[in-house]
Amino acid sequence: MIIPVTCAIILLERKVLATQRSESMNLPGFWEFPGGKVESGESPEDCLHREIKEELNIEIDLLDRWNSFEHSYQPGKIIQLIPFLVSFKGGELILSEHTAYRWLGLSELFEVNWAQADIPIVQELSRKWGSIQKNY
Repeated sequence: MIIPVTCAIILLERKVLATQRSESMNLPGFWEFPGGKVESGESPEDCLHREIKEELNIEIDLLDRWNSFEHSYQPGKIIQLIPFLVSFKGGELILSEHTAYRWLGLSELFEVNWAQADIPIVQELSRKWGSIQKNY
C-alpha cells in the first residue's frame, strides 16, 4: 500500500522550517518537514495548504514541486513523500501537533535528528540551497 504524504519546505529569510514530532505521533522526537496525508479526492497542493493551516496556523505560497521519495517504515506500507518548496505568506506560527520548531540555515540542516523519510529531502535541499536562495 502506497500512502501519498505531502511536506512543505518552508522558506523564510534564508532559513527553512523543521518541526519536531510530539509524543502522541509516530516517531516521537524526530524532526520533519510539516505536512500530512493526502485525503481521497484531494490534490497534493490542496492537502499541503490544509495541513499547514491545521498544524502550524500559517499561510504559504507554493513555489515548486519536487520529485517524490518513497520510504517504508513497516513492510507492506510505503510512504510516498511529495515535497513542495514554499514561502511563508503570513500568520502566527502556532504548533498544534508538534512539540518544537526551528528555523535552520544551510549549516544547521544536519543538526537535528530527521525522520528517515525526510533525509533524502534534506539532502536534496542541501544540494539546491544556493540556487534556492538566489531564485526565491
